[in-house]
Amino acid sequence: MIDFNAGVTRLESVRGFLFDLDGVLYVGGQVIEGAREALECIREAGYGCRFITNTSTLSLASLQGKLNALGFDIPREEIISAPQAVLLYLQSCDDPLCHLLLAEDVKCDFAAFRQSDTHADYVVVGDIGERWNYAVLNRAFRLLIEGAALIAVHKNRFWRTEEGLQMDLGGFVAALEYAGAKQAQIIGKPSPAFFELALQDLGLPADQVAIVGDDIDADIGGGQASGLSGILVKTGKYREDYVRAVSVRPDGIIDSIRDLPQVLGIP
Repeated sequence: MIDFNAGVTRLESVRGFLFDLDGVLYVGGQVIEGAREALECIREAGYGCRFITNTSTLSLASLQGKLNALGFDIPREEIISAPQAVLLYLQSCDDPLCHLLLAEDVKCDFAAFRQSDTHADYVVVGDIGERWNYAVLNRAFRLLIEGAALIAVHKNRFWRTEEGLQMDLGGFVAALEYAGAKQAQIIGKPSPAFFELALQDLGLPADQVAIVGDDIDADIGGGQASGLSGILVKTGKYREDYVRAVSVRPDGIIDSIRDLPQVLGIP
């Protein structure tokens, strides 16, 4: 299925793409059929590409390693992850003391920051998988009520693994916001600052860029709010009933990334 309606006209001005990773290029350890070939066609046609992700379980080095292992030839400098955006934000602060709720692999990228479990300027929350428990949440809660600010890598509701849909970070962030009576600063998608960072790196204005994603909220809604066109793929976490229930309307819907060259008229 390819459904673009009036969105096709808008795509005529597109010169570059922001591609989500998990759910668009692959799901878990399985490559989406035709994804590698589609990217090759799009690059050869001269479109600029950046690869953006809210994935908060892998360091930048590990993320590139995964992409390479799956057969994607993507330079590290073209990958923009939400944890890296958090890193840049903290580097702009004055020697922050951090309580890091991050996967151990991701923590490697944050080694330069002072860290503490008892006092903090910032509680930084990412996906820690099976390590979530009451003690972890309560420790973070106590730091928040003592004055720490709350930073969330993202606030996604769910994501898809090879085993099916799985609860994502958003529920834990919401619990800390409610208990700590403060709003989290969301660094990854759909934050406008995250999209601005990607656009600056790509070197194109928003009206010449489209985001390709499987998340109607963070990818499509976030991109459109920042002035991009939004192309929704029906892979990854896509659920037709959920898409129908939300107010966001993509500029186009395709079955998968393999259909994008056809939409663009690439032979």
